[in-house]
Parts: sequence; C-alpha cells; structure tokens
Amino acid sequence: MSTGFDRDPDEFTRGARAVVVYPDLGGSSRDAEARLEETAGLAVAIGVEVVERVALRIRAAKPGTLIGSGQVEALAETVRDRELGLAVFDAALTPVQQRNLETSLGCKVIDRTGLILEIFGERARTAEGRLQVELAHLDYQAGRLVRSWTHLERQRGGFGFLGGPGETQIEADRRLIRDRMARLRRELDSVSRTRGLHRERRQRAPWPVIALVGYTNAGKSTLFNRLTGADVMAENLLFATLDPTLRQISLPGIDKAILSDTVGFVSELPTQLVAAFKATLEEVVSADLLIHVRDIAHPDSEAQRDDVESVLKDIGVAEETPRFEAWNKLDLLDAERRDDVLAEAAKRDDVLAVSALSGEGVDTLIDRVAARLTLGHRRYRVTLPAADGAGAAWLHQHGEVVEHWVEGDTAIYEVRMAPKDHERFAVRNG
Repeated sequence: MSTGFDRDPDEFTRGARAVVVYPDLGGSSRDAEARLEETAGLAVAIGVEVVERVALRIRAAKPGTLIGSGQVEALAETVRDRELGLAVFDAALTPVQQRNLETSLGCKVIDRTGLILEIFGERARTAEGRLQVELAHLDYQAGRLVRSWTHLERQRGGFGFLGGPGETQIEADRRLIRDRMARLRRELDSVSRTRGLHRERRQRAPWPVIALVGYTNAGKSTLFNRLTGADVMAENLLFATLDPTLRQISLPGIDKAILSDTVGFVSELPTQLVAAFKATLEEVVSADLLIHVRDIAHPDSEAQRDDVESVLKDIGVAEETPRFEAWNKLDLLDAERRDDVLAEAAKRDDVLAVSALSGEGVDTLIDRVAARLTLGHRRYRVTLPAADGAGAAWLHQHGEVVEHWVEGDTAIYEVRMAPKDHERFAVRNG
C-alpha cells in the first residue's frame, strides 16, 4: 500500500493518513490526552485521517529535531508500519527541525502553526478573511524554505501546506513575499478604515455592541443562533466560524443591540494570525460587553479560559470592559457534575450556566446582559425640535422616556439612559 509520500511530496493532498504527536515538555496545565484530542480534531477539520496519536515526554528540546533520537526512530517505525504520509506536531517547529524530521520520518511534517493556518485558509469566506489568512501564511513562510509554495500571482482556493494542483517544490522568493505582504497590509488597512467608519456610524446611531468570544468549538455560533434566530454555521468542528457575523437583537429595556460572533481562539494561537485578524477583532475591542462562552464540559475548560483571556489582552481589550462567562454545554454533563456547575455559577454575578443547544439558561442570560447594559442609567432632560420625529424615536429606542411635553416648537423629554448613550446622542445632534 502506498503511503502517499512516494511521489512528489508537494502533490500531497487531503485524505492523508497521519500520526499526531504531542511533545510534552512538562510544566503545562493541560491534560496530554485532551491536547492530543484537540490537535487530532484540528487535523480532521482539514480532511486528514488520524491513525495514530502519540504523546512524547521530553526532558529538553533538541535543536535539530525537538524530540530525542530514540523517539525519532520509534516514530519513524510507526510511520513505516502504519504506512503514514503525514506527522502533525502539536508544537512550534523551527525550519531546521521540520526539515530534519521529514528526512528522518520519511513523511511530510507540519507543526501546530502550519495546521491552524491550513484550517484558516480553507474556512475564510470573505475577501477580508482571505486577505488576513494569506498575510499570516506569508509571514509564517517568510523565514522558511517553502516546499509547497504556489507562485504569488497564481489564484487558488486556500494557502495550504498540504499541497495542491500546480504546486512545485521551490524556495520562497522573499522579495515577492515582502512585496505581496506590503500590498496585503495596505488592503487590510483600507478594510480596517472602512470597518472603523461602520463602527463610528453605529456609535452615532447608537446601539450597544455585544461580542461573543471564546475558545474554538465552545458553542459561540450555537448561542449566537439561539439569541438571534440566525443560521450561522454551527457544527462540532474546530474553527467553524472565521468571518465575523453581526446581527441585530432586542433585549429587555433595550430596543436594539448588535450581537457579534467572532473567530474562536485556541491555545498558542499563531502570532501571525493574531496580527492579521486584528481588523476583525476590533469589533471585540470596541464592544460594550463581552460574553465569554466556555465549554464547561471540556476537561481543559480552565486552561481554555486562560488562553482566551490572554488573547483578549493581546488585542487590547480593556480589563474594565464588562463581561459575562456563559458556561455552555450543560447538556453534556452528568447529573453530579451538572449540580456542581450550577451551584458554582450561582455564587457568581458574572457567570451564567447555559445550554445553547437546548436553550436552558439563555433567557436568564439575556436578562442579566440587559441589566448590565442598563446599569448606571441616569435621568436626563433632553430638548428637541417638536418636529424631530427621528430624534424622539432614538430616545425611545435607547432609553426610557419617563415623560415628555411640548412648549411651542420645542419638545422636552425626561429620559432615563446610560451616560454613554447620552454622550452618543449629543454626538448625533452635533
């Protein structure tokens, strides 16, 4: 039987039989089996058949191969015996380590960064998303000898590491890469400016923005669909959502709010992707409130929480930004664990236990979010021209009109609203 690697390696395609390797350097708060499961899920997400999963304990990283020589030999034997064509390392490999491992194992090797970039390359749907992925891919490849690079002017679906039609084994032309990256950054700057204008218009409108954030596959899109009645792709699949989705929702006491579904985070998210997706993530940075959706049934839920908080800090989300944690997937817990989670959540004002799938706890989450957004509302007296129907409608939409009366050509409103909304109204009226 062919391994799929006895031909030009750059013709390597989806459907490869693979081994997933987790080099455990110690000191991690994560469970090795859970980490292997996550990486295998990432590989399956791009059509790879995961045949073997191997956790290797490493005392010290080897400069040439990361893992020890004995471990390399044992892994090579597994590759030969199981006729595998791909080794996926759940670690960041240097170009030298990647090349040496490919030589020793006799199969193609990709690391965690390459794997995540591959998925992003397949999942990005909008022009902006594809620009971001390509920029991240180029940044990653800039310092490497590229084995599966397609000429920069060639258009194809994705920017992958597993090969594709017409690819040849060549070294990256670094000048072309630099030029292309410069063009991509200019295009993304333009996108960012356009996004900023849209955001500015929303602030003038204005409507509060609520952003769903969380680890990939935590259930953000399922909750988004539950809250909005939308049909955003929501599957048991890592990185099912890449391109941001905005929908209008109504909340108790708030006629209109904007809910944003964002790309899921992951541990050791490549810095190239954080930088490239910054324009998209600006929706999170400028949000009025964050809902951090957590998969409370996952064994590494606490570690995943820390990863998400780390990325939020990296992209500039202020610590004082109001946020809730939605402990999702109650439906996956056994009775004892469920009781423990509900009891723990009940002790905290910033936590709600929910099942986005069944809807349990979602109404309470909605009420709590609305209460938080209206917290600190004050009473203001606002005067408008009596004929300003749009201004009157705005006050009714974004505040509670306690009373109003007309004096000649002037309408006077007593309105209870958030100070931020009052400031936005002042901006609206110039």
